[in-house]
Amino acid sequence: MKRRFLYILLAITWLLPSCDQAKLSVAREQYLRGEYQAASETYRKLYRKTPREERARRGIIAFEMAENYRKLNQSSRAVAAYSNAIRYNYPDTLLYLHYARMLHREGNYKDAAEAYRHFLTFRPDDPLALSGLQGVERAREWIENPTRYGVERMELFNSRRGEFSPMLSRDGERLYFSSSREEVLGEEKSPITGMKYNDLFLSVKNVDGEWQRAERINSDVNTEYDEGTPSFSPDGEWMYYTFSEADPNKPTTAKIYLSRWVNGRWSNGRPLEIVQDDQLSVFAHPAISPSGSWLYFVSDMPGGYGGKDIWRAAIRNNFEILFIENLGPDINTPGDELFPYLRNDTTLYFSSDGHPGMGGVDLFVAVALEKEDVDLKRINNWRVGELSDGEIGRDGNEESGRWGNEEKGRWRVTNLGVPLNSSADDFGITFAPKGEKGFFSSNRNDVRGYDHIYSFVYPETMARVKNLAANPEDAFAPDGMVTVILENIFYDFNSADLRPESKEELALLIALLNEHPSVGIAIAAHTDRKGSDEYNSDLSIRRAQSVVNYLTTHGIDPRRLSAHGFGKIQPMKVTEEIAAQFDFLKEGDWLTEEFIESLTPDQQEIADQINRRTSFEIIDQELKLN
Repeated sequence: MKRRFLYILLAITWLLPSCDQAKLSVAREQYLRGEYQAASETYRKLYRKTPREERARRGIIAFEMAENYRKLNQSSRAVAAYSNAIRYNYPDTLLYLHYARMLHREGNYKDAAEAYRHFLTFRPDDPLALSGLQGVERAREWIENPTRYGVERMELFNSRRGEFSPMLSRDGERLYFSSSREEVLGEEKSPITGMKYNDLFLSVKNVDGEWQRAERINSDVNTEYDEGTPSFSPDGEWMYYTFSEADPNKPTTAKIYLSRWVNGRWSNGRPLEIVQDDQLSVFAHPAISPSGSWLYFVSDMPGGYGGKDIWRAAIRNNFEILFIENLGPDINTPGDELFPYLRNDTTLYFSSDGHPGMGGVDLFVAVALEKEDVDLKRINNWRVGELSDGEIGRDGNEESGRWGNEEKGRWRVTNLGVPLNSSADDFGITFAPKGEKGFFSSNRNDVRGYDHIYSFVYPETMARVKNLAANPEDAFAPDGMVTVILENIFYDFNSADLRPESKEELALLIALLNEHPSVGIAIAAHTDRKGSDEYNSDLSIRRAQSVVNYLTTHGIDPRRLSAHGFGKIQPMKVTEEIAAQFDFLKEGDWLTEEFIESLTPDQQEIADQINRRTSFEIIDQELKLN
């Protein structure tokens, strides 16, 4: 886009006298360096000094000023500047698309629709215009039919500047976010935003469970430049985050850094090289998967679908990148896809301005619809060692191509609707460990375009199921919540494929879900103690996803389902029913590896089989079906 912009500038410079051109060149240089705040002042002064009768000159300056405001997310000023460019007949039809998108951000859906349609007369197949027009038309429906989410601006976390991209720790007791408030480490202001550079801040809960005022992290992670968008490894030992320094002598782009929790504080960050020798592409917004096997991130590297895309990297425990791949066209668009967040290994949240939305960037949820066995096999080929259920790992040689291009699982993408989304930018969501609640960032209702932290909560509807296999007559009643064991769910040896004898149990589950269409379930799979933690985690995820896939192919809406794999980290606690079946077990025993090794070989096999289980939890899914 910048290159095209530069070509246009060069093509029309002959229209301006040399004195004005010298002043305009300063604004253009500031724009091309990304110094948007400084450029806005230069453009504004130049526009005011240009006589109204010099229409062509005014049109040029107005358009360039509008583009600069668009980069600053100052949509109201951009709308005014684009309007002036149109009034002075600026010779570029692309301005109608930008004008429409800024009107869209302002919530002026009527005029935005007209501008989109006008642009489509020039480019009838433009994907961003078609998506924008669809978003404008659906926005009215979302406004009239909001979800039951409650949204509240969190003044405790917010300041007079900006804060964004909140991230809860795994236990939900700490909240990290980025902010440019006065307390940041550096004094220098960004030429891009005109504000101080962002540091990482932290709020913690007190003994009463109340959030405390946030403070800057006392760590070498924070510098005089930009830090933000943290994500934590499953064990909480490592923090991935985005870092961007400012250097006028060389191109500077965002990179992903790593920090380790050592002696009660985060260590000095170090870069994670995702693609060797790529110093020009952006690598930002890291999100580690719950299993720890995948690092999702945002990049504008070659091979994407336009703008910034969401990619993922298969990653080893020593942070070696095995291969990377684009998430594909279900997720990525010609616009920007940003701020990925993995709630589980098959449910991805992200923000986008390329999918139909309310305006700006909206929050979306994507649910995986198909297995990704090909990708998992590629990971397994890199591993050596004992695998689950006695399978022995294979030595793997480096593949000729590091870029994933095999057929991957498809995703169903859903806009989260109102009030989580608005006509402004809504992004950077994080969920609490339990319940349908958490935090996100938005610049709604801020005339300066500053981002702030908001909370959200969804009123849960509980459901109860007793003895699914033994008593199928039980109704779903709103008086409690349990994790229910699905009996007789079997898989092929060392495989995630469901065996035929599992269908009777799943048929009963399908009937219950059809009877109660507002209820959804979270499927969880567990393995025995054999094999590595990493492989068992992958195997259990695939087994849970097999159940989800089976239910989906039998008519259950995939938005009502999610798959979770816990490997061998959650051994079974012996229930009264299990103890009645096996005299060597008593109620309350935990089938840990240490406990099982104390048993006889025959008893060990029974205990391992009990641990190899599939369960589900009832959840209210009305929020995803709206």
